[in-house]
Parts: sequence; structure tokens; C-alpha cells
Amino acid sequence: MLMLKRIRELVADEPVNRGRQLDIDIAKAEMVLMLPFIHCIIECTSDEGLCSGIPYLFDTIIGGPFSGPMYLFAMGMCLVYSHRQTPELWLRRGVTLLGVFYLSNTCRFLIPYLIGYKISGDREHFLDPLFYRWLGTDVLLFAGLAIITIAVFRYLRLSNKAMFGIAALMTVSATLIGDLDTHSMFGNIFLGYFVGTDDATGYVVSDFPFLTWLIFPVAGYLFGKVHIRIRDKSAFYRIVSPIAILIPLVYFPIGIHYGWGMFGEGQNCYYHMMIWDVAVCLFLDIGMLGVWHLLSQYMGNSIKGMLYEVSNNITAIYCIHWVFVRTITNVILYIKNGTQILPLWQTMLLGLVILIVSIFMAHYYKVAKAAFLARKRERLQEL
Repeated sequence: MLMLKRIRELVADEPVNRGRQLDIDIAKAEMVLMLPFIHCIIECTSDEGLCSGIPYLFDTIIGGPFSGPMYLFAMGMCLVYSHRQTPELWLRRGVTLLGVFYLSNTCRFLIPYLIGYKISGDREHFLDPLFYRWLGTDVLLFAGLAIITIAVFRYLRLSNKAMFGIAALMTVSATLIGDLDTHSMFGNIFLGYFVGTDDATGYVVSDFPFLTWLIFPVAGYLFGKVHIRIRDKSAFYRIVSPIAILIPLVYFPIGIHYGWGMFGEGQNCYYHMMIWDVAVCLFLDIGMLGVWHLLSQYMGNSIKGMLYEVSNNITAIYCIHWVFVRTITNVILYIKNGTQILPLWQTMLLGLVILIVSIFMAHYYKVAKAAFLARKRERLQEL
């Protein structure tokens, strides 16, 4: 009771904590900074190699609960701090993300796979999984759907309890439904946007199904509404984060040892996680925000500036790194060597190079975009 009373004292009735929030920026940046290493390891390591050591750490741990759930929770929080608070603008942003998703998939799957097939004639590697890869879901598509849904919630003026209740009910439903098979390629692809799908081909990409994952951005949005009213974040996190992070610290070793839930065999155990996995990840998200806040107090301005820019350019970095990862591993390495498997040190070096190049390309893309928009505004003013 005393703890709850202290928390209430730290939360004001009105927003007192506006502007850029470094703990949220770090939560987003941490995910995208790890992705080139995660995806290179997944693409360049054998299935057996992913079961232990550093590959397991990046694939199942860092690329699991510390990745997607943390980013989507932080994305929900960012909606609270957005200068554009109208449902209409959020709806437009969500639709834009859907367009970016299909453009990204065209650049990282359709174009390189068709080029790879033209060069090699390898139908099994390039053509058989092409439609699954090109149209299969991804975090960008889910993020777009999630922002559209939260915009609808805002338009309908749903209460916080109603939003969370709907999202939680969806997660429970997804757990009870399990994986589905429509016995149709396109049926499994498009149904996989919303619920977990799987079939005998092993090609179905049903990552981040809507029913399972909506709770993360919704919970982040609701936590953000508290976060913006916190008078003293250090005091708040000292109370909340140790309790929140204790739950995953207990669950993770047991889950990893016994292969429970999201730590089971196969990527669908993570993407189609159970309700208890979701709950543990939500506690981890809140706990890690406290860790990021603590670390931010010891960071220099240059590191803070870098993390801010990475967080601000996250969509561009995400898309650029994926094009490089897929083209280099699935096309160039595969055609050249007949395999895309690499020694671990080469895999990590490849991930580092792709990360650096992606950050620089995203930076100059942002600069060029800003210059283009400035010239456009000038021409409109002249007219």
C-alpha cells in the first residue's frame, strides 16, 4: 500500500514530462542497432548452430523478448508524445507505414529474388518461397495496422480499460486459436496478418500477427499516458522497474531450460507467443525502461545525440539494413558459394558493416528529404 501511495504521489494530474524522452529513444535504438547482427546470424548460421552460444543469444534472446516487444511498446509510448495527436493524422501515418512495408518487401524480396533466379536458375531457392516472402507480414505492416487501430480507439473515445481489455482479449483469443492452415498459399499469407498461420511448406511468414501483438503498442500507449505525468522518473523507476524486471529474470532461465513458450523450437514459438509470454514481455519492457533511464544519466552528449538520431531514423535504418541483409546473404553469398552459411566472426563483421552503412544512408536520406521538402515549400510560397 505504501508503495502504491508513493507511485501515485509521483504521478501528476496533468502532463509535466514533455519533449524527447531518452529512455524511450534508447528502447527504440537498442532494437534497431541489434537487428543487423540478429538477422545476419539467422541468415548465415545453420539451424543447429542457432541452438546454442552467441547465435542463440542473438536469435532467441536479444532478437526475441528484447527486440519486437520492446520496440512496439516504445512505439505506443511515442504516440503520447507526438505533436500530432489527432486520430486522422495517426490514421494517415498508419496507412503510410503499410505502403512502406510493401515497398520494403519489394526491395528486399521481389527484386533480389527475381535477379537471383535470373542469374542462377534456382527455382527452389528463389521462386518457390517468393510470394510468401514478398507478401508475408512483418513488423512494419503490423505497426501500420496497430497505429490505425489505436487511431480508431481514439476516434471512438474508448477508455483506457476498454483499449487494454480489447487488446488482451485478442491475445487470449490468439492463444486459444493457435496456428491455422487454410490449405491455400494466399489464404495463409493474408490470414497470417491477423492470426498465426502455418502449413506443410514451411514458407509461411506469419510474423507479428495482429491478434497476438496488438497488446504491446496499446499497453505502451497507456503506459505513455502515465509516463508523461511522472514528476520524478528516477524515483518512479526505482520503485517500479526492479519489481517488473524480477518476473522475466525468474521466467527466462526456466523457459530457456525447458523450452517453454517463446523459447520453444521454431520461430513461430516467438511470433505466435502465448499469453503468459506476452505478460512477461510487458513486465520486461517496463523494467528495461528503468535500466535505460539509469544508463542515460551516465551517457555523454555525443552518445545521446547518436541514440536520438538512430531512434528518429528507425524506419529508414530498418528498411535499408534488410535490403542489404537479404541481397548479400540470400543472393550474392548463395549464388557465389552455394550456401549462405558463414563463420561466426564473418557473420558479426557483416552485421557491423551493414549497421554502419545503414545508419549513414538513413542520415543522408533524411538530409536529402528535408532539403527536398524545403524547396517544395519555397516553390509553393512563390506561387
